[in-house]
Amino acid sequence: ALSEPQIMSLWGLVSKIPPEKLQRLYVDFPQHLRHLLGDWLENQPWEFLVGVDAFCCNMASALLSSTVQRLQASAGEQGEGSTVLQHISTLESIYQRDPLKLATTFRQILQGEKKAVVEQFRHLPMTFHWKQEELKFNTALRRLQHRVGEIRLLQEALQQGAEAGQVPLHSLRETPANGTGPNEALATLLQETIGELEAAQALVLKRIQIWKRQQQLAGNGAPFEESLAPLQERCESLVDIYSQLQQEVGTAGGELEPKTRAALISQLDKVLRTLVTSSFLVEKQPPQVLKTQTKFQAGVRFLLGLRLLGAPAKPPLVRADMVTERQARELSMAQGPGAGVESTGEVLNNTGPLENSIPGNCCSALFKNLLLKKIKRCERKGTESVTEEKCAVLFSTSFTLGPSKLPVQLQALSLPLVVIVHGNQDNNAKATILWDNAFSEMDRVPFVVAERVPWEKMCETLNLKFMAEVGTNRGLLPEHFLFLAQKIFNDNSLSMEAFQHRSVSWSQFNKEILLGRGFTFWQWFDGVLDLTKRCLRSYWSDRLIIGFISKQYVTSLLLNEPDGTFLLRFSDSEIGGITIAHIQNIQPFSAKDLSIRSLGDRIRDLAQLKNLYPKKPKDEAFRSHYKPEQMGKDGRGYVPASIKMTVERDQPLPTLEPQIPPMVPMYDLGMTPDSSMNMQLGQDMVPQVYPPHAHSYPALPLEESVNVLPPFQEPHLQMPPSLSQMSLPFDQPHPQGLMPCQSQEHAVSSPEPLLCSDVTMAEDSCLSQPVGSFAQGTWVSEDMFPPLLPPTEQDLTKLLLEGQRESGGGSLGAQPLLQPSPYGQSGISMSHLDLRANPSW
Repeated sequence: ALSEPQIMSLWGLVSKIPPEKLQRLYVDFPQHLRHLLGDWLENQPWEFLVGVDAFCCNMASALLSSTVQRLQASAGEQGEGSTVLQHISTLESIYQRDPLKLATTFRQILQGEKKAVVEQFRHLPMTFHWKQEELKFNTALRRLQHRVGEIRLLQEALQQGAEAGQVPLHSLRETPANGTGPNEALATLLQETIGELEAAQALVLKRIQIWKRQQQLAGNGAPFEESLAPLQERCESLVDIYSQLQQEVGTAGGELEPKTRAALISQLDKVLRTLVTSSFLVEKQPPQVLKTQTKFQAGVRFLLGLRLLGAPAKPPLVRADMVTERQARELSMAQGPGAGVESTGEVLNNTGPLENSIPGNCCSALFKNLLLKKIKRCERKGTESVTEEKCAVLFSTSFTLGPSKLPVQLQALSLPLVVIVHGNQDNNAKATILWDNAFSEMDRVPFVVAERVPWEKMCETLNLKFMAEVGTNRGLLPEHFLFLAQKIFNDNSLSMEAFQHRSVSWSQFNKEILLGRGFTFWQWFDGVLDLTKRCLRSYWSDRLIIGFISKQYVTSLLLNEPDGTFLLRFSDSEIGGITIAHIQNIQPFSAKDLSIRSLGDRIRDLAQLKNLYPKKPKDEAFRSHYKPEQMGKDGRGYVPASIKMTVERDQPLPTLEPQIPPMVPMYDLGMTPDSSMNMQLGQDMVPQVYPPHAHSYPALPLEESVNVLPPFQEPHLQMPPSLSQMSLPFDQPHPQGLMPCQSQEHAVSSPEPLLCSDVTMAEDSCLSQPVGSFAQGTWVSEDMFPPLLPPTEQDLTKLLLEGQRESGGGSLGAQPLLQPSPYGQSGISMSHLDLRANPSW
């Protein structure tokens, strides 16, 4: 119901209100006839026929005839009987004697319907407001045209003689003139008409300001009707009225006192000057985040150019210059256009002709190759950064009007913009522009904007920006705004009402670092925008991503859900990341990750994911996002290869069965069993050289088997030649010293691997098997030894000493312990150890 007033007419909403709430409105006009009129009634100027003069009487009489025709046509279309037609005929005969009474009746009905709609739906349809504004101006314009006709009739009467002139005067005007003679009546009529012209001009100026404000909001993604044709038509119609009144004042020179005539001419010139200066607009705004040494475009339009400029031999030139906020403020405070404004930056290709285009019915100047070569920074206030400094482009031109060569100077200021010199300033510059576009007011002092705004306004802005930037019609939900409020206010309140009346400051938006993070709220939100726009638009539009939800809340949501339930949330700790929240949160994916393999295909790869929260099977939810798998050879005869995603389960390593004797870890160095070694082993404990195929640990279930790499295939992990140079990930004499596994969500990719860049892991067949690892905060006890453990420093020392005591024969002699390394360094080869069996590696 909240969105309906934006797209429906007033009558469309009235028809949804229970009829018993509206019965009292239709006392003087039958309700069944009101239904026949429908939304036609609200599109007529009943609201603005409030006088009793000849203009209002004529308008009311014409509207009565239109009403009867509309009723008869609707009755015929709906097959109404003769009774309804008789009611219409009776209605016509009643109101024909006093058409203004019909206008009053309909005005009261419409006011009652508007009140009922506001009570039911909280506000009126936006289309209704626009239509009423249009009706108001059109009625004012028709009244002005009627007034000009009265003035001409009075002028003709004055020329024929004073006695004959008073008859048409009083027949045309219901209210007598203040003066007693026809000359005073003419002066009064001219003054009243010019006053009405000023009132109509005020409507046009307000509409121009609304257009400018809508243009600025469009920078944040708001819908915007860019066409200036309706405004140009209004300005031209008022200039036509001005020309006619100026001609009448000139004709009535003899009938008017010199002082009165001068006052009327001055008043008319002021109207023209205001219209001309206000009709010079920036139609195509320059980029609001402007990088130096980058070409950009802009364009201006003169709404009165076709009327005033005609076809000059040499069209006037428009110049574009950069101005600071202080210069823009000085220009706005000046009574007239300033001259010789110094540019704060060097702009190339900054002049263009102001030309009339007959096919386009406009007068404009387009700058296609503007380039800001450099910018002069001004002194900043307080803690203001470079990306908070606002500038603008000033467009200016001058020419002469009419036979008297009246000089005219026009200036138009662009929307505020932020100049940057490097791409890394773009994010903060966008924050400055977003805030200014959203929260500035019409007719402000450039470029003053509030430091604090209501949180509800911020929600509207973020929603608007998100939908426009991502390119979706699916906006943010109240639950999303709750999470965003918790984040920006650092407040974990669970009630949306707790934030309803709070205000957010510019500092909270993009100056203060979020608690425990290294970035601001806007920097994080902009990262989400960029990721969703580039990789996740279709997922978001299909409502597959909850996104804005905290990790703690996800845990509570999934706690009682069946195993395999998951959801998608934006990373809270990384900029521009999305994670799959399952039993635990999988490490976030960036836009780069998703460009390698899409989110849908990653979800398909993980068999442990079953249902998208709450209970939608994942294949049903994501099937349209899966990439079709290529079967067979491609056109070039190649067998296709693909990348699959796997994750390690974050679980404690399994314990051995009680009946199995504890196993002593064996570190196969390629040696055959030797009785000379100081290890007393039973026959069942003789170390075996691992075969070149995968083995399963006996303590693990079948579905959690771990593949072990074959021994001594590649000498990838090397040991320094001396023990003093050893730097191994284990330095404790006992497995209790192993560090617990850390959560992977906040892991930051490092250009250097944790162990060695050339440690060879298993092939896809091995990686596709789930591997157990330590749970967060779980330590290994003595009765939980895994089948394979890394050698301790004491073990390695012992083996080294035994190897040195060998006389060159035996297993150590046959296969040296210290092998030449391909990187020019000797070391122990441990490639046969399955490093994944211990996450601390």
